Formats: sequence, structure tokens, C-alpha cells
Amino acid sequence: MSSHFSRDKEPSSEETVEIFDEKGRSLNCYIEHSLETDGITYLLLMPVDIPIVIISWDDDSDAEEVEAVMLEDDQEIEEIFANAKAVLAEQNLSLKHTGYSLTAIGELPPIEEEQLLTLNLDEEDSDLEAEELQLLASFYYCQKKYSIYTPLTPLLFFARYNRNQELELVSPDEENFQPILEELLFEEFDER
Repeated sequence: MSSHFSRDKEPSSEETVEIFDEKGRSLNCYIEHSLETDGITYLLLMPVDIPIVIISWDDDSDAEEVEAVMLEDDQEIEEIFANAKAVLAEQNLSLKHTGYSLTAIGELPPIEEEQLLTLNLDEEDSDLEAEELQLLASFYYCQKKYSIYTPLTPLLFFARYNRNQELELVSPDEENFQPILEELLFEEFDER
């Protein structure tokens, strides 16, 4: 199964939708749950394919710590994309430049403890939990090391159909969305 979130789930005829980023790139997502309230349908979405994160390692030999930077700049991603695609192909994974996140198609290798990376996203904000990532491959480009990971926690999106029946993303911080968000997430984790 290509979806990392549900490794033990078999592919089925689950309903899917496409969401589009500001550059028009699409991301195909399963509708994990839907909730209708006040005539508006809200959706909990999860990518069909495996979310991918690329981290560059800034090895300043004078510094005590190595700095890890998550790639978000489209130009830098484009520069290293062919290399990243080639090293993932060696793992029988096909990298795609999709909306909102890079994704891959294929079967993930088993999780091994030594292949995990824990990211502390924001030390000042204790509400954010550390995120665990599974290493898939590493490579060098222009004498800089890059590592390709997939998150162990699901990548979730929240959306709703607007009055024109077009799908639009909803921010979890949007006013009056918190009770809907809790109900969508409660249904998701209650099924596990």
C-alpha cells in the first residue's frame, strides 16, 4: 500500500479527491471522514501516495552541531529533484512533485530504529510534539548532503465544499472550526 498512514490497510475503492496548491499542482487524497454541519460538508483528507520530506545537512566543520534544514524552496527542490528521484528509484519508489508535498509511489521498507530521525519542530513552543521521520535514502549534490524521509505521523488536510461546490482547504485555526476539527479527528482515531 502506498499510503504511509495506513500501512496495514488494503487498497480499496475509497473515494478520492484532488486538492490544488497555489501553483496549480494537484495532490490526490483519500476522504478519510466527512461531516456535514449547517449545510457545509467538511472533509478530513490524507494523501493517497507517501508524503516525502527532503532535508539538507549544513556541515559547518567549525560548528559543534550539524544543522538540518527541511527543503521548502521550489527552486532548490527542482535543482536536486532528478537526483532524489534516482536514489528513490533504487528503493523501488517513484518520486512525484505534487501539490503541498512531494510524494512517492511504491512500497516502503520496514521501519528500523536506526533509520528514524526525531525533529523538534519548535523548542520555544512546548505544545508542538517532536516529529519522527523514516530515512529512505541519502545523496550528495554540489558537495552538500541531502536525505529523503517520510513522516511516521499522517499528513492530514482539512477541506470543505464552498457554495460553488468547489473544494477548498480549511485552516485548523479558522474561527468556529475547532469543534468540527475535533469531531473529524475523533472519528479518525476512534476507528483505529
